Amino acid sequence: MLQRFDPRSDDLQALARIQGWTRSRFNLEALAPVLVSQVTCTVPGCPPLETVVAFWTGERRHQFRLFKPMLEVLYDDIGWLMSAEHTAASWDCC
Repeated sequence: MLQRFDPRSDDLQALARIQGWTRSRFNLEALAPVLVSQVTCTVPGCPPLETVVAFWTGERRHQFRLFKPMLEVLYDDIGWLMSAEHTAASWDCC
């Protein structure tokens, strides 16, 4: 289930930060679409709020999940992606 987004809150700044870090890591163009969603999970053992990020390279869609709310995401949370070499074969899910 998607969480309600409040553009007047800190949500907008968190969204822009996560988009920027994703564009930087994957060498995307400055205006490349990067979708960031905060979703709730009702599955036992799942964090109550997760941040899901999706982007495209050509026609291929990529996504990853961060197991915390969007407002709590830090640059270091994407660090494992920052140091991992991006290849279509080894990185496509999460």
